[in-house]
Amino acid sequence: MEQTSAHSKLSDEELLAAYRSAGDDRLLGLLLQRYTMLLLGVAMKYMKNRTDAEDAVQQVFLKAIMHLPKGEIQNFKGWLYVLMRNHCLQLLRDKSYKAGEEALVHVSASESDKEALLLQEQTLEQLQETLQELNDEQRICVTMFYLQKRSYNEIMAATGFTFAQVKSYIQNGKRNLKILLLKKTGQTNG
Repeated sequence: MEQTSAHSKLSDEELLAAYRSAGDDRLLGLLLQRYTMLLLGVAMKYMKNRTDAEDAVQQVFLKAIMHLPKGEIQNFKGWLYVLMRNHCLQLLRDKSYKAGEEALVHVSASESDKEALLLQEQTLEQLQETLQELNDEQRICVTMFYLQKRSYNEIMAATGFTFAQVKSYIQNGKRNLKILLLKKTGQTNG
């Protein structure tokens, strides 16, 4: 217990280094405990429900423990905040996607709706073709993030890419996809 109180005086970076050298999960737990209220606040902002927010915090703690990057983390608090925000956004995205599918079951399509659906289907086909023109890394990350609704952490685990690589591949892939689609449709970017 004396060792834990001595560790509580360490900075985030020092505590993280101590955890990595000792492999003692209690040290990481102490570090995560520092930010419980911050994470709960972030989760409440997105989830609007205390029970869901508390669940999200526990899930992020588990993600942090299971997927702590091997490299140096410059700002642990910032990294944890981004992890929490992305987790909440993923939960909300999954929730709205499921709700949208359920709502579609009860809708009958009018003629104008059928035309819009046909146009949307053609656009999706064009999108699939254009996706193949991206480099492998960008195509994989864009597909996993936007079409399979996977989080950055899930993409990192599946591909072995770092957080920075996943973020870069998604951003650049999205930009390149937009440029390629605009070229195909004869529109200019601007």
